[in-house]
Amino acid sequence: MARLNLVAANKIPQKEKAPRNRATTRPVPVVVPASNDDSKDHFITRNGLRYAGSHLIIDLWEAKGLDERERIETALIDAVTAAGATLLHIHLHKFEDGGGISGVAVLAESHISVHTWPEMGYAAFDVFMCGDAEPRKALDVFKKAFEPGRIVVGEHKRGVV
Repeated sequence: MARLNLVAANKIPQKEKAPRNRATTRPVPVVVPASNDDSKDHFITRNGLRYAGSHLIIDLWEAKGLDERERIETALIDAVTAAGATLLHIHLHKFEDGGGISGVAVLAESHISVHTWPEMGYAAFDVFMCGDAEPRKALDVFKKAFEPGRIVVGEHKRGVV
């Protein structure tokens, strides 16, 4: 059955287009009262340096449980809590081929991501947090959860002013 275009068939009257008035087409700003949280820029100053936050690159070697989704999820939640961050969402994906897991914990302060290679005993974590969160506190959580034989940590200050 063919669709009937009622406008084209003149069954529905078309409105005449009003002349365009730029003043009425612009969005009107809405003033939102600031809360304590809104007035913060979440940059921090430590040791005389002002920056957005720390980004840790963490390599775990000879680690255990890297194919266990629940273990990884629990470690992410515990790391967020230990660091004093705010968890918004976790998404994890377990690969059938080799059993590795990739995922991210999205935080109000940024994120923690993970990629595992169980066959290599290797896990790569990125931990970036701004504001008052303390990403280094995630290290002890990962040590306890995965019992790595070796850990390599790099740190980069993000958003240095």
